[in-house]
Amino acid sequence: MNFRFVVFAVGKLLQVQGLIFLIPAVIAWFETAGPVTERLLSPEFFGFFIAILFSLSVGTVLVALFARDRGEIDVREGFAIVTLGWIVLALVGAIPLFNFFLSILDEITVLAVLRAFTDAFFEVMSGLTTTGATILVDIEALPAGLLFWRSLTHWIGGMGIVTLALALLPVFGVSAYQLFRGEVPGPSKERLKPRLAQTAIILWGVYALLTFGQTVLLMFGNMSVFEAFCHAFGTMATGGFSTRNVSVSAFGSAYIEWVIIVFMFLAGTNFLIHYKVIFGRDLSMIRENREFHFYLGTILVATLFCALILGFQGISPSDTIQRQFRSETLSEQQLQTVREVETERINTPSRLIRQSLFQVISIVTTTGFAGADWDTWPDSVRLLLMVLMFFGGSAGSTAGGIKMIRMLVLFKVAFHQAKIMIQPRLVSPVKIGNQALSDSQMSGIVSFFIIFMLLFVFFSLVMSTMIPDFKTAVSTVVATLGNIGPGLSGIGAFENYSWIPLPGKWVLTLCMLLGRLEIYTVLIAFSRISWRR
Repeated sequence: MNFRFVVFAVGKLLQVQGLIFLIPAVIAWFETAGPVTERLLSPEFFGFFIAILFSLSVGTVLVALFARDRGEIDVREGFAIVTLGWIVLALVGAIPLFNFFLSILDEITVLAVLRAFTDAFFEVMSGLTTTGATILVDIEALPAGLLFWRSLTHWIGGMGIVTLALALLPVFGVSAYQLFRGEVPGPSKERLKPRLAQTAIILWGVYALLTFGQTVLLMFGNMSVFEAFCHAFGTMATGGFSTRNVSVSAFGSAYIEWVIIVFMFLAGTNFLIHYKVIFGRDLSMIRENREFHFYLGTILVATLFCALILGFQGISPSDTIQRQFRSETLSEQQLQTVREVETERINTPSRLIRQSLFQVISIVTTTGFAGADWDTWPDSVRLLLMVLMFFGGSAGSTAGGIKMIRMLVLFKVAFHQAKIMIQPRLVSPVKIGNQALSDSQMSGIVSFFIIFMLLFVFFSLVMSTMIPDFKTAVSTVVATLGNIGPGLSGIGAFENYSWIPLPGKWVLTLCMLLGRLEIYTVLIAFSRISWRR
């Protein structure tokens, strides 16, 4: 392991992050009033000042000290840089929130400081990994600069901070492919251009173009420029952080929900398809890509199921809703209000279809935006939504989860084995489209699925020791390991993670990192053999 090169690369990432901090820092500066000294020391701005100073100074020192150790790297260095880079950037990225949380404490104690740091780190890791799980009870009370930084972490993490560094600072040469492999989601890491820096620039260009397009469309729906950017960041990154306590449902706009539906779908699609369609005017991948067909089919079938069940059964009875575990039990008046509001959301065919489609796409793409409180829906629909949390979007998208291509291969392998049992002499390879899969490809996908499920079971057992409701405990793991954010019951559509014990938050933070970097990157980075020379 070339440890000195790893430190050099992390220093470069810190420099990039220091420059990114300038954007929310400017917003924080102008949202405060008074003399320069008061603005500088204000809770809204001071945290950004410290973060910028730390990122740029420490990053520059590391780069200067270890610049001579640049060289070729293999998978060990690549995965170590990505994993350690994400952890360091999350720690530094938590400084502005940590400073603000300290400023609103009634009493400074060791436990209170530890809780403030844990919450800040949890929130930023949730943003960078595009999970969207929040510890904020009152999101709308957060200052604008911090709200924007929270959403911006989504946008950075969606395409990847390392990929951004490759686009801005192409200093890693050919060996940069190992970084690309460690961060880009999905089983395949396709290059659009021979030079990896060009590929990174193209990916970020398509990403920025779609983000800007959605921002403009949201502004046409009477959303402010600030909130339009925040929700576009959350949509294209499939993150789900909103500026409102009750997410997208707060706007009560069918137009806004349809815009977000379209762009969530696009964000969950392989960005190679976007590039081919936008710049190459080539529709062949839409016609021929089996993963895209499986992705679209899953959404349509799940939406139809949700719409039919909701149409026939409607909202769950009051006693069923009241039995669902929540961090704070609903009063009778609150329960009645919730039922009335949620019933109105689906009281016409158009609303029923829109809400079903919105929530299915939100969960499948692991975005986590909420257009309705799905904990008031029938249990069969809630179960379907939880199953969809495992699927995730397409490989090469910003979505989390296992990924559609892996699920498609798993189904094909299962059916193939059934055919062989019926016809033992059958010689027929497993194919995706016209391409036969090799044994190594199939074993890699099956191995990933097994490890994902083992981690899901293990962390569910751990969380069940800290959370009194088993359904909520299991839901916290799938919602963080799959990078969805909200789950069921205690962490439902309009709930939050603030009430979860501190050890539980650290466990779930690890789940978020494992999910975003697709398990192997983190496991290889921290394996003892990787650090041997």
